Amino acid sequence: MKERTKLLLIVGIFAAAYYVPWSSPLIRQSGLEAFMMLQEYAREHVLTCLIPAFFIAGAIAVFVSQASVLKYFGAQAGKLLSYSVASISGTILAVCSCTVLPLFAGIYTRGAGIGPATAFLYSGPAINVLAITMTAKILGWQLGLARAVGAIVFAVVTGLLMALIFRKDDAARTAGQIYVPDAEDTGRTLFQETLYILTMVLILVFAAFAKPAPDSTGLWPAIFAAKWYITVALLIILGWMLKAWFTKDECKSWVDATWGFMKQIFPLLAGGVLVAGFMLGRPGETALIPEHWIQTLLGGNSLSANLIASVAGALMYFATLTEVPILQGLLGAGMGKGPALALLLAGPALSLPNMLVIGSVMGVKKTATFCGIIVVMSTIAGMVYGALFA
Repeated sequence: MKERTKLLLIVGIFAAAYYVPWSSPLIRQSGLEAFMMLQEYAREHVLTCLIPAFFIAGAIAVFVSQASVLKYFGAQAGKLLSYSVASISGTILAVCSCTVLPLFAGIYTRGAGIGPATAFLYSGPAINVLAITMTAKILGWQLGLARAVGAIVFAVVTGLLMALIFRKDDAARTAGQIYVPDAEDTGRTLFQETLYILTMVLILVFAAFAKPAPDSTGLWPAIFAAKWYITVALLIILGWMLKAWFTKDECKSWVDATWGFMKQIFPLLAGGVLVAGFMLGRPGETALIPEHWIQTLLGGNSLSANLIASVAGALMYFATLTEVPILQGLLGAGMGKGPALALLLAGPALSLPNMLVIGSVMGVKKTATFCGIIVVMSTIAGMVYGALFA
């Protein structure tokens, strides 16, 4: 942490301690809600959801070659292949809205078409594996699934529209090839590495398996009853894979990458949870912002509610995963499900700082078009989702 950042943090804490009127019952209630929401996250989501997801992200960062993904954006790649890879690259690369910018600039300036490049630009942060997992776990599987499917569809449609609108500019650009270094020979097959990551995904699925309703029958209660036996068995299998297929140095790199994700994201997530709890509270609880304000602006499923959510999401900067607790508070305060999805689809991929950087790479006109497409599609998707799940 830079010294200036440390100073600002100290000044901020001092200002909060000095100026916040803690004698007010509303402020005290809001402060209590902040820490109650943090406790809820710690008890229900960290051990069974976040920790396994961090290890998966670390494995992806270390063992999945980014070069092997990016090479498919070259001029000779077919459209079906390039758009397919671009639309799912967020899951593979596990990048945030900051990390994706230099990758986008690199592939675009080296000759990638504007269609696949912008599909990758949207997909990178929008399909972050941690964010999708947390959305489904905390906000419900319907919203998590809608976010994942919507982000993939948005990536493809955005890329195709950008390629169509700017086809003349794209044709005039000098076609180039992306330099991709040869992947290192690890001695493992693709099947082995896929099986290794799949095992960790299954550990995440079963460890976070939700408790069924009391009147449920069939397979769901049976899986829940056996979830820890299955999880332990998968952990044993994972341990055998690590011993048989990976070197100590590779395991150390994996742990280091996982720790890098954790120390980067945990403080931001904890801060986001505290702020969301203080401002919005847990569902059904009173906090600083009155519920009727949220219900007036973002309640229901009107065009204005979805449009406001999309524009707000596009302009705001969300640190990785912080959109989840913020939305949890907004939904509890009366936000409609449609506007919630609209914000989820527009927010992680865009922000005002993000727009400035994109503009410097591909110009103001293309950037404005790119942002406009995402806002319009997010608004429409929110209205459709809200109509289906109202």
